[in-house]
Amino acid sequence: MGRAFEYRKATKMKRWAGMAKAFTRVGRQIALAVKSGGGDPNYNPRLRMAIQNAKAANMPKANVDNAIKKATSKDSENYEEVIYEGYAPHGIAVLVETATDNPTRTVANVRHVFSKYGGSLGTFGSVSYMFSHKAVFAVNKTDIADRDEFELEMIDAGLEEIREEDEQLLLISDFSDFGTLNKALEDKGVEFQESRLEWVPSVQKKLSDEEVEEVIKLIEKMEEDDDVQNVFHTMDMSE
Repeated sequence: MGRAFEYRKATKMKRWAGMAKAFTRVGRQIALAVKSGGGDPNYNPRLRMAIQNAKAANMPKANVDNAIKKATSKDSENYEEVIYEGYAPHGIAVLVETATDNPTRTVANVRHVFSKYGGSLGTFGSVSYMFSHKAVFAVNKTDIADRDEFELEMIDAGLEEIREEDEQLLLISDFSDFGTLNKALEDKGVEFQESRLEWVPSVQKKLSDEEVEEVIKLIEKMEEDDDVQNVFHTMDMSE
């Protein structure tokens, strides 16, 4: 079915694969969530999202509790979110989402990967205009008895779009409505399997199999860096 399909499927299956790396990423998610909204998940939807991701990564509850405790202490590491923009080969725009305590180190690593694999690091705003920041919630289709009624209720909470993916429904809203949609799902008793914030491309570019291979190599190398949380791009990954 092609390398793009294989990569898309592998990415879905390994979103939190690799226990040590997964724990590092989740730990930084928790630290950033606490920094932005406090250490009580009841009042911090972003922290609830990070805790859910920790569960998906099979991170023990004790580790999660310790990560929250560490993030709320005066000795907590000062992680910050930095997004780098650039181009992969063949004109594919790329956003690299990082959580770092040393931006000098991180930008050097990101620039190195871009350069080594045929891309280039851009300046702030050089490609981000091609993306929209969205919140995504994944729920089981079987958990929704009346889809039309459910959709109407969620629209009131900021829902913009519903997509079907295998046995899941992906609920998409603007990132600013993340907390509102999160609460609406919880109030309705709908348990979502995953929640995340994504940069969704407004335009996509179809490549040949050989070109796809070059872009995927750059993305995979970028994802190996511990500071990198996510990589988003404008390559068309459809079959």
